[in-house]
Amino acid sequence: MKLLNAICVASLFATATVPAMAQDRTLIDAAKTEGEVVWYTTLVVDQVVRPIAEAFEAEYGIKVNFVSGNMNDVVSRLVNEGAAGTMVGDLWDGSTAFVTLRDAGLTEGFNAPAAANFKPEHKDPEGRWYAQFLQYPSAAINTELVAAEEAPKTFEDLLGPKWKGRIGWTSSPGVNGPIGFIGNILNTMGEEQGRAYLEKLAQQEIANIPSNQRVVLDQAIAGQYPLVLQVHNYHAALSKAKGAPIEIVYLPTNVGNMNTIGLVKGAPHPNAAKLLIDFILSEGGQTILVNAGYIPANPAVDAESPELRPETGGFKANVIGFDEYIEKKDHWTAIYKELFE
Repeated sequence: MKLLNAICVASLFATATVPAMAQDRTLIDAAKTEGEVVWYTTLVVDQVVRPIAEAFEAEYGIKVNFVSGNMNDVVSRLVNEGAAGTMVGDLWDGSTAFVTLRDAGLTEGFNAPAAANFKPEHKDPEGRWYAQFLQYPSAAINTELVAAEEAPKTFEDLLGPKWKGRIGWTSSPGVNGPIGFIGNILNTMGEEQGRAYLEKLAQQEIANIPSNQRVVLDQAIAGQYPLVLQVHNYHAALSKAKGAPIEIVYLPTNVGNMNTIGLVKGAPHPNAAKLLIDFILSEGGQTILVNAGYIPANPAVDAESPELRPETGGFKANVIGFDEYIEKKDHWTAIYKELFE
């Protein structure tokens, strides 16, 4: 992973900048004194990280350095830094990164004014995490390789002989990957029936792709896999809008989740980190996310397409919260390692 310095290009991002938020002037001044912030992120750099960084720099004149990787990369790096007493990262994001970071004593709460009107389920009461956008990982097909009528519509359809050796998913841990798929199956079918189903699915020889969901989707678009599981529906919608041969496929139940963001305990630049987090959660920051195809968590900002939300898109989402994930992740992970690795 490379540490990248986002370059402020205010003239190109004038429409993306937002007015100064209702922040304490003391915090803004302290953040400017720190002069920089280090963001450990799981998001796609060119699609959204760089635009957010450039807009923030244009607004506050604070340099944003970012390190990108999958969730395991981000969490491992922070845990290692914490153990060594050489913390570099200031803020983190990821679907379930909070769980590991909290257990390592690396999370710290604060009040983000921009999240005042967020739904209760989209922010931690102690301010240790906030939802920066919502996620509904689903299946997707390459439309040049799979006809619409041949797309799987049920979980049983995934067991068809034509799919053996032709399905891919990320090997990244977390609720948005295979672990969440397994949890969704067990929640939907029950432990005994779900386990029996997963044993059959394992015989399909699903490829474990060692990268994030965006890369998995790109490999499907390139024709390496006709069918992929647990890719983000907003990524697929964005690629389809640009002409890619990809189509979202919703199964009977799909994982519902959120990508969260939070402050690192012991952050070298805590004030700049708080300011950047609040910027991302604000209407201006959330609009940048929407323009990149993401589903906003801020209720004041609409998704680009209502089809990406279950309540308006006609699909069912099984929301797996932190408490359930914490309780069951070891069990789900053990099944993944036994059957699919």
